[in-house]
Amino acid sequence: MSRPQTAGEMEKKLKINRIKAVLAEKDISHKELAMRVGIAPNSVTRICNNEFQPTLRLLREIALALDVDIRELLIPTRQLSQTA
Repeated sequence: MSRPQTAGEMEKKLKINRIKAVLAEKDISHKELAMRVGIAPNSVTRICNNEFQPTLRLLREIALALDVDIRELLIPTRQLSQTA
């Protein structure tokens, strides 16, 4: 029988940001983003892999560096209604 997952294990698997996808869309490397926002390239890799999440301040810096709305860097928590 398998053991229950710890909160830390569940958090690691939860995808919160879509920075990796935005980098691919804009053809920007982890190293380039790291240089633009002043953090280590391995930190960008860990953020892109959702191993940890950036602070709101860093998320804002990333959005500015990528010239996108900050909301584009996050996975929505619910769908927009289709009423019109």
